[in-house]
Amino acid sequence: MDLSSLIGQELTAVEFVQDHLQLRFDGPCLTLFIWPDIFREEGSYAYGEPEFRNFLCDLIAGSVSAATIEENEAIEVEFENGVILRASLREEDLDVPQAGHFSEFGSDPTFEF
Repeated sequence: MDLSSLIGQELTAVEFVQDHLQLRFDGPCLTLFIWPDIFREEGSYAYGEPEFRNFLCDLIAGSVSAATIEENEAIEVEFENGVILRASLREEDLDVPQAGHFSEFGSDPTFEF
């Protein structure tokens, strides 16, 4: 599973879709059925905390500087401004059968995780 095609991509949209999150880039789309944590210089923020949605939407127009996925461990996307989105993929942290999927182009998933 490779997320390297996200590097250099600009985040164009953040979509809150009922029970999941879609991060749209100029082509690729990362869909998460788990909520990521946001790590900023001044602290970390989890879904449901004040400012979580604002900080997530503040990433729109930001470019990705690094993107990794470690099977059964975590998915992480870092932006050029230093903000990191990280979601655990550890079995004990998941309450859904599928954590998400990544599509490089179009709507068909390139891979699921």
